[in-house]
Amino acid sequence: MDLKSYFENTEGTGILATADSDGTVDVAIYAKPEVIDETTIAFVMKERLSHQNLKTNLSAAYMFIEKGEGYTGKRLYLTKIREEINSSVVQEFIKKQPVIASPKDDSNKYIVFFHIENVYPLVGDKT
Repeated sequence: MDLKSYFENTEGTGILATADSDGTVDVAIYAKPEVIDETTIAFVMKERLSHQNLKTNLSAAYMFIEKGEGYTGKRLYLTKIREEINSSVVQEFIKKQPVIASPKDDSNKYIVFFHIENVYPLVGDKT
C-alpha cells in the first residue's frame, strides 16, 4: 500500500519527534501527514517547540500507531526541505486536519515539507 492510501485509510495516532541544535528532543502528538508524493510529506505546524527545533536541526521522525490491538504502524525518518507561512496552501491543509486547538486561534501557521529518508514498521527490524 502506498503512503497516501495508507494515511487516508488508516486510523491511529501520530507522534512527531524533533531535536534542537544541542540534541534536546521534543515529542508531540501530530495529525496524519499530507502525502505530497512517495518521497515528500507535509505537516501544518504552529510556532511551537517542534517548529522552533526545525530551524536549527532539519531532522525529524514521525511515528504512527494504528488504532486497534497490538503494535502496528509506521516510522518515518524525515528531513525538512521547505516551509510556507499563512498561505492559501496552509489554509487548504488545515481544512483537512482535525481541530486540535481552538478554531479562533490566529497564531502563525506553517506548512512544513519533509523529504522521507526511510519508512520502517512500527516494531521490529528496519525492513
